[in-house]
Amino acid sequence: MKFPVSVKGLAEFPAFRPSGRTGPVPAPPRAPFHPRGHAPDRLPGIRAGAAFGTVAAGLLVDQAFDPWGQHLTSFAAWALFFHWLRNTEGEERLALVVCASYATLGEVFLSLVWGLYEYRLSNIPLFIPPGHALLFTMGVVLARKAPDWIVLAVPLAATPFVLLLAVTGLGTLDTVLFGLFLLCLLSGRAGRLYAVMFVLALAMEIYGTLLGNWRWSPEVPWFGLTAINPPLAAGAFYCVLDLLVVATVAAVRRPAVAPARFATPLSAVNSPSP
Repeated sequence: MKFPVSVKGLAEFPAFRPSGRTGPVPAPPRAPFHPRGHAPDRLPGIRAGAAFGTVAAGLLVDQAFDPWGQHLTSFAAWALFFHWLRNTEGEERLALVVCASYATLGEVFLSLVWGLYEYRLSNIPLFIPPGHALLFTMGVVLARKAPDWIVLAVPLAATPFVLLLAVTGLGTLDTVLFGLFLLCLLSGRAGRLYAVMFVLALAMEIYGTLLGNWRWSPEVPWFGLTAINPPLAAGAFYCVLDLLVVATVAAVRRPAVAPARFATPLSAVNSPSP
């Protein structure tokens, strides 16, 4: 016995439509497309890993293979930076551009004008501005997963060392930088991001100075302060950079923004951790 319509065709009759709805049956929602087939929850981790690998390997190549190592590192950093620009949109793309722009201005002032530190070739390597953007992206990803208690744990752990450096006179600059870090935390914009970046930046500073990519001046020009190489609270500069980026993005962001394909919104770094 043959039925006049197929089981699929039953949905065309009102009696077989859910809640008696009329009109065409809506098609089931299609799964969103993701480049290279990556699931959305994996993309931030992939980007953080790419940033870590580029920074870690790039600093080593820059130091070990002179003179072309610095050019190769710069090419890799800018290539990854522009790749991310091409595959992001909205506030995330804006954050990358703003971060690289502020980083360029900051490096010119801190290194060439103020003389707080000096790169091994007495220049500002071309990989530095995009490198800051890569590190910022890694910090955003890690901050999204970080527990809420990190906002309190990081300053508590750093306080005894900052006091020791101040009392001994070995690193009086750290007192000022640590104060900047606390101000960033008190701003309330993205506390977990600043706490994560404080630790992440310190790790990168130790790595870069050990390799010899740059060196901090033991005496701080203009103010008569002292500094170790690197300063314990050097991450405060990165926190200020991130604060400027977050504030700038918030200032120009529109109420309705299409979600980025690589969804790691800046607003997420202040939401409760999973």
